[in-house]
This record gives sequence, structure tokens and C-alpha cells, in this order.
Amino acid sequence: MLHSFPRVYPILDVSFIPPADRAAFLRRLGSELMEAGVTLLEYRNKTGSVAELLADGDALRTAMPANQVRLILDDRADLVDRLQFDGVHVDAGDASPAEARHLVGPDCIVGTFGGSDALVEDILLAPADYLSIGPVFSTRTKQTSRPPIGLEGVKWLRAQAGPGPILVAVGGITLATVAKVILAGADVVGVSEGIFGQQNPAGEFRAWMAELDG
Repeated sequence: MLHSFPRVYPILDVSFIPPADRAAFLRRLGSELMEAGVTLLEYRNKTGSVAELLADGDALRTAMPANQVRLILDDRADLVDRLQFDGVHVDAGDASPAEARHLVGPDCIVGTFGGSDALVEDILLAPADYLSIGPVFSTRTKQTSRPPIGLEGVKWLRAQAGPGPILVAVGGITLATVAKVILAGADVVGVSEGIFGQQNPAGEFRAWMAELDG
């Protein structure tokens, strides 16, 4: 199934969710993001229990209805259906794209890691709807041993991939660099700290969209 993707893809890491009143926080945040124009959001929680993932996911889904926002779960393809989410993102060490596709079905979104200094071998044959690439710059919100690839790395990966695959550039991208990353060949930028590390994430998302529309 072909999917369309917005140019800015917010990634909500659990580190930005306060422990107290988290359900109310997530419902409020989700509503504000939806009003700001967010149509695709990843929820990333690599350390939480299943109960925590289900509770957080329920709060987000309540605030962001399926007919308006597509919600992507990090890693846990086995929970996508229970959460009524719209897809999963899997990296090296998680389920393979093929395993994830088997679990979530043909209509859900499957994203996976596509490469850093070069594309992952045979990744263009994987049943994935988008490939994340990077880190483009240094990042503090996702543990990685890979060195930043910079704008030239984005250009190289686009040349390797060709024009067809959806490339989602991630890692340390800021409001000041987002337009350059898109110009270098990324279709989408995945952003965590650049949006959720700010006092007003919904307002920050609007600023990112305005930067790309300007």
C-alpha cells in the first residue's frame, strides 16, 4: 500500500513525558499537535513495560483519532493492533521489516533503518514504506554509535537509493538546518528533541512547517 508522508515527522521519545499525570499530559500534547497540523507521529519507548506502552498509546490515540493522525509505534510490532496504531518503526536488533510486515499486515506503515555511511545491503528489497537515514548530525535522544553523516551523506544515500524510496533523515536536525537536509535529498525529517525539547512543541512544529513552506 502506498502512503503519503509529511515533511516533518515528530518522534515523541519517552524521555520527554513527565512521570506525573502522564495520561493527561499526553492527551493535551496530542490535541495541541493535531491542531498544529501534525498528521504523523512516532511514539518511542524502549524501556517501558507493556502496561506503560498501552496506557501511553491509549492516551495518544484518544487525543489523535485515526482518521486525522497516523501513529507509529517504535519497535513493538506485536502491539500495533492492540493500540490501534497505524504502523511500526523497526531498527537493527528489532523485528526485521518482513517480520514486522507479517505482524501488522499490508495496510499499516512499516519503517526501518536504511543506512548511514551507505545503504544497508538489500534494504531496497525490504517490505518497508520508508527508510530512516543518519544520524545526520550529533544527537542526544537516540543511542547510536554511528558517526554523523552530514549533508553530503544525505546526498550520497539519495544517489544510492534513487528517486523512489522515501528517505527519512534523522539525528540532530534543527530548525536552522531542516531546509538544507530536505534540499540534500531527504523526503522527510524525523525530529525529536528539536520539537519536544522546546517549551511549546506544537508551536515549534508550526515553525518547522513554516520554514519549509517559506
